[in-house]
Amino acid sequence: MNETLDQQAPSSAVVTTEPRALTSHVTLERLIMLVNPTSGSVGPRAAGEAQEILAEYACQSSVVELTGADFDAQILAALDARPDALFVLAGDGTAGRIASRAGPDGPLVAPLPGGTMNMLPKALYGTGDWKAALKLALEEGAPQPVAGGEVSDGHVRQAFYCAAIMGSPALWAPAREAIRDGKPGLAWAYGRRAVRRAFTGRLRFSLDGGPERKAEALILISPLISRAMEEDIGLEAAAVTTSNAAQALRMAAHAMTGDWRQDPSVTTGATQTVTVRARSRIPAVIDGEPTLLRHEARVKFIKKAFMALAPTPATSEKAV
Repeated sequence: MNETLDQQAPSSAVVTTEPRALTSHVTLERLIMLVNPTSGSVGPRAAGEAQEILAEYACQSSVVELTGADFDAQILAALDARPDALFVLAGDGTAGRIASRAGPDGPLVAPLPGGTMNMLPKALYGTGDWKAALKLALEEGAPQPVAGGEVSDGHVRQAFYCAAIMGSPALWAPAREAIRDGKPGLAWAYGRRAVRRAFTGRLRFSLDGGPERKAEALILISPLISRAMEEDIGLEAAAVTTSNAAQALRMAAHAMTGDWRQDPSVTTGATQTVTVRARSRIPAVIDGEPTLLRHEARVKFIKKAFMALAPTPATSEKAV
């Protein structure tokens, strides 16, 4: 009887769990994760959930919840700490600004999907689930140079790593995302607004100092997501030359189904510098963030804008 009891494990025994394996492509000893709880799909529980996931790995990690009053100071402190990788769970605009500040010589940046469009995270990780993207970066990530562009209108300077749309068709971007999210009613409302505001003025643009041309809109796409660009040699420039509402609707339909390059109103080519001007301010969507540029803007290609922590080869297919 006693012998049988002695062979049993004590009821107070502690079961230990081995840490999950980190990627073998790069050393990850010190990690910082910035979380914006008010952004898009993040929510108030995200910081705690991130801490639980990071605790499963054999690394030193800290999670910083971004607050309005200290937003910029918190980001600067995280960059100055020089972690092996900086994870960002926030909207597209915040992730892009942090990546721009990190630059090619800063820490590796892992922009997780926490916004609404999530263009950059989806291009790098192929998912809109931030927890899945976080685990993918931790377990399969490697240093990946990310090319991009920079838009400047003499007042503001904004980087992009996926796409910049300038001109009235920029107004179609919300409609396309609504279609992807399965919200046809919202897509129709956005589409009607785009039609009403279209044809208010054409752009004039020049590629690489060449002759000036006219277009309804200009779309500049990074090599990261362009199906037409196989190497980081420049931005794909797509000029849209619709001249009436029927053509705009056809173009919008093509944009929503992904075969927009087949539309006869579109011409494409590679470029490293672009000048765009119009008689009035230029509506634009830069990496999913709508903005209003001044009447003249310049764009330049940046071959190595920042270093991302992402799987190689890219997890996702090129999407645009």
